[in-house]
Amino acid sequence: MNFDLTDEQNVLADLAQQIFDGLSTIERIADVQAGDGFDRQLWNELAKAGLLGLCVPEEYGGLAMNAVELSLVLEKQGKTIAQVPLWSSSVAAMTLAEYADTALQALVLPNVCDGTTILSVAIANIGANDAMNPSVVATDTDGGVRLVGSKPAVAYAQYAHFVLVSAKRADGSIVLALVDTDARGVTLNAVNGSDLQPQANMDFDVVVPTSHIVAGAASDGRDALRWMHERSLVALCAIQLGVAQGSIALTAEHVRTRHQFGKPLSAQQAVAVRAADAYITTEAMRVTTLNAAWRLAEGFDARQDVLVAMYWATEGGHSVVLAGQHLHGGVGADISYPVHRFFLWGIQISTQLGGASQHLARLGKLIAAR
Repeated sequence: MNFDLTDEQNVLADLAQQIFDGLSTIERIADVQAGDGFDRQLWNELAKAGLLGLCVPEEYGGLAMNAVELSLVLEKQGKTIAQVPLWSSSVAAMTLAEYADTALQALVLPNVCDGTTILSVAIANIGANDAMNPSVVATDTDGGVRLVGSKPAVAYAQYAHFVLVSAKRADGSIVLALVDTDARGVTLNAVNGSDLQPQANMDFDVVVPTSHIVAGAASDGRDALRWMHERSLVALCAIQLGVAQGSIALTAEHVRTRHQFGKPLSAQQAVAVRAADAYITTEAMRVTTLNAAWRLAEGFDARQDVLVAMYWATEGGHSVVLAGQHLHGGVGADISYPVHRFFLWGIQISTQLGGASQHLARLGKLIAAR
């Protein structure tokens, strides 16, 4: 992979940075979190800039870009911890563009691009959280598929118009269904994650019409679920990269301007070494995330690359935000201070991605199987 970004990608990243920097200030983030947790003004600005349709085909008003460009934009979101459902709506839109029929695409995707329709993905499961073994049960019925079961912690589900839900038939085949959150038989229980972003636990006893079955209507949608899941994971890695960068930026400013015994904290060797470690770790996160995104965009087998990116985002992201807390000293213990929000986001994403040892074990199995 050539890690130099194209001119178009640099322009896109700069545009995203300008929007997030301009609106996602520390004061506005505090106001949004004190409200309902959804920054609608920022969402509307992202729509005006075309960033909500980043990976949507041009015929529906999108920019027809791929996982690399989405990662660049999500990195800027993480850097400013902006409270918008960008990753979940974008991944759902990408999946619709890849697998849904043209009628469903035409119904949903144009409104995604202009921000009037919000999407989300429900991949996590109750109990042992294996994304490829959904806990929601799917049963074929006349005119559609009946879904029965629950999905935990669906990002921004209480604000989403549709949620892309994974389910499993009795024969083990997979269904991906686009569920209307207002449909009869869909119940949402709103909760806040530890990162203070909106989530909802969802319960289903609903019949989804055949027209809204994205994959698996007459076959097994396992490949579509894996496709969506891998892009969800890389999207979270990209946000974690930005979170790490934001934490480092705050920490560098703090140790540069905070004096102790007549010298800045940055003059202490222990402080400088730990900050340097955090920077190097963040660069490893950047390289592995972009590599995984590139391989997905090019259609290569990216299972190993996604696991490597997940390892660094989980283990590395955790260590970077923890270092930011520690290097702030007593200030870092103040939950109203900005660095604490980066810590919360970093820990939440690490939890969503799963344990680092689990990623290494799965990576080892893949390598051994070759």
